[in-house]
Amino acid sequence: MVSVKVTAAKSTPLARDLPTFITFEKSPEDHTICELKKAITAKNPKFPPSRQKLALKGDSKPLADHATLKDAGVVDGSEVTVKDLGPQIGWRTVFFIEYAGPLIIHPLIYHFPRVFYGGPVQHSVLQKYVYAAVLLHFLKRELETAFVHRFSHGTMPFRNVFKNSAYYHILSGVVLAYSVYSPTFAANSPYIRGTIRENPNFLWSCLAVWLFSELSNLSAHVTLRNLRPAGTTKRAIPHGYGFSLVSCPNYFFETLGWTVIAVMTGSYAAWLFLVVSTYQMTVWALKKHRNYKKEFGKEYPANRKAIFPFIL
Repeated sequence: MVSVKVTAAKSTPLARDLPTFITFEKSPEDHTICELKKAITAKNPKFPPSRQKLALKGDSKPLADHATLKDAGVVDGSEVTVKDLGPQIGWRTVFFIEYAGPLIIHPLIYHFPRVFYGGPVQHSVLQKYVYAAVLLHFLKRELETAFVHRFSHGTMPFRNVFKNSAYYHILSGVVLAYSVYSPTFAANSPYIRGTIRENPNFLWSCLAVWLFSELSNLSAHVTLRNLRPAGTTKRAIPHGYGFSLVSCPNYFFETLGWTVIAVMTGSYAAWLFLVVSTYQMTVWALKKHRNYKKEFGKEYPANRKAIFPFIL
């Protein structure tokens, strides 16, 4: 038997039953932090586990849901604090919202040029190809969210949805679409006529590299999915296509795909999104790379880079 005292890190109207004691019949190694959260919810029905951050008394480090009480340092007589994280939203829902933005914004600007540019735009082949590539990219991301991705965390603070969505809705949505579908890139524009940007060989070569990057990115996502059984947060060392060179080939191929769009168009908006997205993915990749090395130690391949083969 184990009895745990639970106190509020900060007063919350959702948990008026605190402080309280949670008692389990079995020993600490037979129960998890997730079960402790559910027990708190049982006494405070308006305070779901997704809003709870548990920590040992005097320590701010959050206790992982999958950890046993024993592994988390919670024993009979221990005291833990619970903090209300505020309203939550599912990661999957956030991804759907993020990627839906460009899928709505690009067609609006592409098909209604009179509204956005004050007149008609005779779309060039370049614009048609970029339009198709962008829509297919974000449609792929939506399908991956629905059928491929498995998330280690179920929710995030609701306020984050606005920050996360702005990145996609503004940079790869409004800014990119307004630039590449403008008269500057139209069929009769001097920026296009007689230049490499209407050369079929150049355009098809770019699309071939773009398709390669998209399929390679999908392959990496499927590999990561297969590492984690459904309903678990299990982590393992990824192997296979792309992973022999870098820890995050999905980010590398994503960067390659957006590089193609930037090279095809030469648009300031495409280059801006490429720079911002590459920086962000590099930050994520370096963090994941460090975590892999920390968790798996000498088992993790020493010659792997984080995101760019042989470089970083």
